[in-house]
Amino acid sequence: MGDNAVSPPSAGATSKRPHRAHPERIPATSFPKAVRRSVKSEVRMVPGVIKVDGRYLRFAVSDNERTVGPDGVGSPPVWAINIHGYFAGGGMYWRESSRLADALGWRVITPSLPGFGGSDSLPWGQVTMEALAEQVTEIADHVGAGPAVILGHSMGGAVAIQYAATHPERTLGLIYRDGIATPAWRDRHGVFPTLLAPVAPDAAAFGDLMFSLLIDGPDLLVGRMTSTLRSVLPDARRNLRTIGRTLPVASMLMDIDLRSEVVAVAERGDVPILPVWGVFDRVVNHATAREFEQLTGTKVQWVPGGHSWMLGRPQGQAEVLRYLDAGLAFLEDVEARWRVLHRRPAGAADRVRPKAGAKAKTKAGSRSGKRPLRNVS
Repeated sequence: MGDNAVSPPSAGATSKRPHRAHPERIPATSFPKAVRRSVKSEVRMVPGVIKVDGRYLRFAVSDNERTVGPDGVGSPPVWAINIHGYFAGGGMYWRESSRLADALGWRVITPSLPGFGGSDSLPWGQVTMEALAEQVTEIADHVGAGPAVILGHSMGGAVAIQYAATHPERTLGLIYRDGIATPAWRDRHGVFPTLLAPVAPDAAAFGDLMFSLLIDGPDLLVGRMTSTLRSVLPDARRNLRTIGRTLPVASMLMDIDLRSEVVAVAERGDVPILPVWGVFDRVVNHATAREFEQLTGTKVQWVPGGHSWMLGRPQGQAEVLRYLDAGLAFLEDVEARWRVLHRRPAGAADRVRPKAGAKAKTKAGSRSGKRPLRNVS
């Protein structure tokens, strides 16, 4: 099991409490209070393994089996699949996934893609983005997941794009985080490219990428260092032992260009998209975020942190979805799509909402039986 502790909130919440229209919608001036309320999660990630074509695939799924969908009791839950980046594994995202499950009432799956986090690698000749996306499908089928919100970070963002393009009927929404599905991330403009590009352009780009990863590292320790290291190190050790078998994946990523798939998903118009980027990310630069904005017509939500902001701040994604307008709008669209894919009538949530004074059957903060809120006066 992963360690579910997170960093203590910083002091500095304002003493003057602003008026708010709803107790669950916390304005930005009270954000530290929101962080304090999400420090602990009652949901845990349960590890599992399946065998696909003779290879073992590792994953974990949240243990909140009794969670229900937006229409309350009897409605299928909202599922989510949290896909990791390169040289990571599903275990690194357990803390974040448990908070998403706890705060939003989602069932969350964290797969470890082939070659990462203890999962067996694909044969070199079978390494494609389509093949990686199909491994996610195998795990989702194994746990009986319905249509899901697909979260993808870095390399996982590219896998998420491929999954949404290939399986739109299984995609409730797409949260694209510091992703590399489009080629602008390979255009390096740091010290190494400037000095080495004239003589060794490939080495220049690789050197700048390694330097960017190095200076991004301390950002992981902004929260509780001990908890973060305990969640990151197990998969990091596994990946070191198998790094030779993941080189075909690295080679594929250096040539990847999924702009046509990005445009296809955006032009469908029925899959909600929420791009989220660390404002200090040097690994996948701001030009890549702007490129994704232009392709999808969807504004990027910037958050504090570097490339792997969600590892050091596992509550961050849940806070974006629960307290920022872009996140709340995304949840509304996800709920609407959930109704379409599950053939639920609009307005059903009003009929199953508990009467005034009745004790709710789900946690406050889960969206079961509640309308999403967008504005605060």
